[in-house]
Amino acid sequence: MKRRSNFLTDFKDFVNKGNVVDFAVAVVIGGAFGKVVDAVVSLVMTSLLAPALKAANVSAISAWPAGAVIVALINFIVIAFVVFLIVRGIEAMKRGERPISAPAPDPQAQLAAAATRLAEALERRQL
Repeated sequence: MKRRSNFLTDFKDFVNKGNVVDFAVAVVIGGAFGKVVDAVVSLVMTSLLAPALKAANVSAISAWPAGAVIVALINFIVIAFVVFLIVRGIEAMKRGERPISAPAPDPQAQLAAAATRLAEALERRQL
């Protein structure tokens, strides 16, 4: 029984580690985000690409000899663009939330203070 409780304790410790919980949340959010990206890709493929294919008298890209590769490349470009827009928006929000920092000290004032401290130190040592 001791061996079993050790196993359960180890498992509990493993699950309670921050990285495992963070990873689980990331997987769930990634799955939901994947559905959003799929919807955007479908929208782009049907609204933008379908009329172009119809005008070119092509029933589907996948009918071409390298059609699967072309479809995968188009999906990749659309997905990469959507991810880029989302990351760019998140970074813009982060930049807007930065606290306003104090202005940098005046270099001349720093130099004057350093010269004063040096003069006082030299006086104390009588140099």
